[in-house]
Amino acid sequence: MDIARRSRKMKNPPPPALFIFAAALLAAAAGQAWPQDKPQELHGSEVSVTSVTIAVTVQTKRGKFVNDLERDDFTITENGVKQVLTQFKHDFLAPSSLTILLDVSGSMALLDKMQESRDALRKFLTASLRPEDETALLIFADGDVEVASGYSTERANLLKVLEKTEAYGKTALNDAVAVSPEFARRGRHDKKALLLITDGVENDSQYSPAEAAETARKIDVPIYTIGYKIPLDERLLARHTKAAGMTATGIVESLAGFSRATGGKAFFPRTPEEMDKALDEVRREMGHQYILSYTSHADASVKYRRIKVVARDKSLVVRTREGYEY
Repeated sequence: MDIARRSRKMKNPPPPALFIFAAALLAAAAGQAWPQDKPQELHGSEVSVTSVTIAVTVQTKRGKFVNDLERDDFTITENGVKQVLTQFKHDFLAPSSLTILLDVSGSMALLDKMQESRDALRKFLTASLRPEDETALLIFADGDVEVASGYSTERANLLKVLEKTEAYGKTALNDAVAVSPEFARRGRHDKKALLLITDGVENDSQYSPAEAAETARKIDVPIYTIGYKIPLDERLLARHTKAAGMTATGIVESLAGFSRATGGKAFFPRTPEEMDKALDEVRREMGHQYILSYTSHADASVKYRRIKVVARDKSLVVRTREGYEY
């Protein structure tokens, strides 16, 4: 099943040309907010009432995860206004819902990237994830994002599909990042994440990296990015990209931007061993998530809401999504 098939004529085509996955995704394509409560009149001003849920990870400056914080240890502000927590969850043993977004475009066939990605994912799925964790596999190439294997705790079908997956076509990386979080939010567990595996080559998107990140961060799902064997040769990049002057540094910045905007983390391995370590770190990150919710009462005329979460202990590093657009 394709969750996105783009029109090549228009950047924001009318439904269902760009997004055929859900009405909420159509709203995102138009730059609108995700479904939420209707604006209310309060003291003569129109106020939007929105339920917001965020995944939060806390580490020391040396990178050690912090798991003993309580509700009162967190302070959340939205556009500078302190918010009241309505939900606080932190259970290291709670199951997770992981959506794997795998780049299967032509450039992944080079330097054994596709085969090594398959091998790493096979080990990750069979040895690292717990039996109660559910996973889904999305693949993208030639402007399409396809649900190759839906959510399940059974790995057999996903592994079978993964083994048969081959690289082909062009890379619409930004478009895939824009549409996939809406699928990832449908996992049944509170702990959710989108795992993007790509070499970062981009040659077919209608979205820019900034537009893709802006759309993705409207969804309360962190994106963990693995930029595997990013091309360092400018001549190779020139052959596989349509963006003039695209560099390895630019690719790193774009991929890191997807993760930073959504509260995830980016990794840039160049060997199978480094890929294994990156995947293990993603698993650990998901286990250490705090799930926090609050109800926003904000001026409806203010479209962008910046979220900031700090811990009582100011020496701790707190990571979450940057905000959302109403």
